[in-house]
Amino acid sequence: MPELPEVETLRRELDKTIKGKTIKSAECDWPKMVKPLSVSGFQKQIKNKKIIGVKRRSKVLILDLACPPKSEGCRRAGPLSLLIHLKLTGQLVFSSKLKVKSSKFAGGLPNKFTHLIFNFTEGSKLYFNDLRKFGWARLTDDRGVNEVVEAHGPEPLSKEFTLAYFASILKKYPDRKIKQILLDQKLIGGIGNIYCDEACFCAKVLPMRPAKKFKPAENKKLFDCVNQVIKFAIAKKGTSADTYVRLNGQSGGMEPYLKVYGRSGQKCRRCGGVVQRIKLNGRGTHFCPGCQRA
Repeated sequence: MPELPEVETLRRELDKTIKGKTIKSAECDWPKMVKPLSVSGFQKQIKNKKIIGVKRRSKVLILDLACPPKSEGCRRAGPLSLLIHLKLTGQLVFSSKLKVKSSKFAGGLPNKFTHLIFNFTEGSKLYFNDLRKFGWARLTDDRGVNEVVEAHGPEPLSKEFTLAYFASILKKYPDRKIKQILLDQKLIGGIGNIYCDEACFCAKVLPMRPAKKFKPAENKKLFDCVNQVIKFAIAKKGTSADTYVRLNGQSGGMEPYLKVYGRSGQKCRRCGGVVQRIKLNGRGTHFCPGCQRA
């Protein structure tokens, strides 16, 4: 699943690419993707809307929309935003041409995994591909946006994500494994499997370690590592370990820098041990038993 660095990369690229464009029409062949609206209802509401802002909360993209000129009915209805969640295998790819080629999808665009297309007035397109079909795009008012904002905890690199806050949630849930805490979106927004494992490796702690075993110095080390790993991954435009691609269809640059995620059976880059993979609460979990402490 695209995590904070991947979604933030897309947000920045969308802001540069589609902000200011007007949606001429939308095409959708997977009705569940635009629920609770019907496909026709979604198409009617999105038509002629101008994208005036591109924001993000955790792993959710928020596209603020404006009504077309001289549309009093639209204005009376109030502000409208488009929420997009890529879930496990979603991709957003922009093209001003007929086809975009990438190693992450076959046959150019659109292809059999393209389920939603936004057509802009000047001829360019935004494709929403999704192999597993769990991703969604929802039109909502300010209340719906606020619900998304409030459903997630402070994000790494934000002013709300402080060492004091981080220490407080470890103290509040002493029996939880540290990976459970890092992945709980209500506590910390945006961290997923990849960067959880990488942050634990950076801090030299095992992902299955209970929060009550952390000393203050270890709290700070892990807190710093979470921010460090997320910041570096954003700088590298995200990880394309699975299906994630940038807006231009190309891979992110983080994968060669991963220390444990996706490296099961390979030599640890720090101590020379062997990276292991186990299931922890149903999630594939990567770590080095040689240099990460219980």
